[in-house]
Amino acid sequence: MNERETGPGERGVPTELTLEGLRQRLVDFAAARRWEPYHTPKNLAAALSVEAGELLEIFQWLTPEQAAAVMSDPERAHRVRDEVADVLAYLVQFCTAVGVDPLEALAAKIERNEHRFPVPGGAADVNPDAG
Repeated sequence: MNERETGPGERGVPTELTLEGLRQRLVDFAAARRWEPYHTPKNLAAALSVEAGELLEIFQWLTPEQAAAVMSDPERAHRVRDEVADVLAYLVQFCTAVGVDPLEALAAKIERNEHRFPVPGGAADVNPDAG
């Protein structure tokens, strides 16, 4: 049995749909094409920025109402999904190159933000970074 196709991953999710499974697929994809020398942190950060710009381009001159309706247009929705995939792929590859666990980094950032920006009216309604 090929675990990538049918084996359980995190919380019963097929391995190919876990972050680690997708990360390994990206590593294998690049290795099979001998692209590793080009996957430096600088190059991956630049590629990530370019792909984020391509995602932004879809929304560039839209009104808020038009932007909210983008996913109801099949052609634009397809473009959005493709650009999201490109951004995520380069982010995951960047994290691999620099040794950052993106889930741990995000969890730590959310924790810091919860302390920096408490719920208004809460017991700790003080923001030392404000104004």
